[in-house]
Amino acid sequence: MTARPLPESRLDASLDAAERRLREVSELLATPDVLRQPARLRELSAAHRELEPLVEAGEEKRQLTARLADAEAFADDPDEEIAELAAEEAAEIRAGLARLDAEIRRRLVPKDPNDERNVLLEIRAGTGGEEAALFAREIFRMYEHYARARGFRVDVVSTQETPVGGVREVVAVVEGKGAFSRLKFESGVHRVQRVPATEASGRIHTSAVTVAVLPEAEEVDVQVDAKDLRIDTFCSSGPGGQSVNTTYSAVRITHLPSGLVVSCQDEKSQIKNKAKALRVLRSRLFDLARAEQEAELARTRRGQVGRGDRSEKIRTYNFKESRVTDHRIALTLHALPSVLDGELDRLIEPLAADEQARRLQAVEG
Repeated sequence: MTARPLPESRLDASLDAAERRLREVSELLATPDVLRQPARLRELSAAHRELEPLVEAGEEKRQLTARLADAEAFADDPDEEIAELAAEEAAEIRAGLARLDAEIRRRLVPKDPNDERNVLLEIRAGTGGEEAALFAREIFRMYEHYARARGFRVDVVSTQETPVGGVREVVAVVEGKGAFSRLKFESGVHRVQRVPATEASGRIHTSAVTVAVLPEAEEVDVQVDAKDLRIDTFCSSGPGGQSVNTTYSAVRITHLPSGLVVSCQDEKSQIKNKAKALRVLRSRLFDLARAEQEAELARTRRGQVGRGDRSEKIRTYNFKESRVTDHRIALTLHALPSVLDGELDRLIEPLAADEQARRLQAVEG
């Protein structure tokens, strides 16, 4: 369904509201009370960054509209040369206004408030046994390459390796401005179709890996009470479960009210493992609260903008055909090696454009 363009009167009203809101936000940012509240300051600063270009575009639109009125006033001038120049200028201004209106409509679409956050990335082997575990490692490597190419930092929190080099689970934090805006489309089931190295008959197997992408929570977002935590320490283990050291550096944190359990053993220091585990716990609690809030809004949001439910099969990687298919937007690329090497923007850009179009449709429809 094609979205109906926002009527001009509603567009102008939205711009007027944005101007009022920008003035309000600017005044609040200058108050000492807000400067003493980090969470509030961050929220208002983000709102200011989002509103300022919209208001500037609105002012540019007013200027162009005034210029168009002047040009049209000379369109019927008795002097043919003046009338012709005026008509040319009016045509150029109309084209500029059309582009500006499209930009304003795009900026009026509500953004995901978590887009600028870091990411908690969780990858788990699903159906397919050892083959799924091997592919889970390849998927993690794909995200590592993509993240580093964009200047993000990847910090591994925990891994559960298998004896033949796969991973049953890997949890990592991807740090960088806008990390969630890029990786949020990756949540879901990733299916692989290929001949495993252990398959003597050459038969293609289908395995699956689940990927969860959560926006990282900060301490100001989620308050965790120490009395709600049970903290256990144990020796780190390697592939197959064998102990790899004799010190109790690994940490397991259980959040008693929710039942969430987080383990971390990647660092040699118990203190560092505890800090990482708390970081993961806060993000999972934040995601739980976010899911509850979205459930309340599901009725109005259904059919508008999905969040990429991780239970859905979102992508297939077919090695025989060197094919990657994203099922959400029916996009197929015959470029499997480059995708697995981290060239994910060929998939992420169309997914981001699709989300933007659906958000715009929700606003204008």
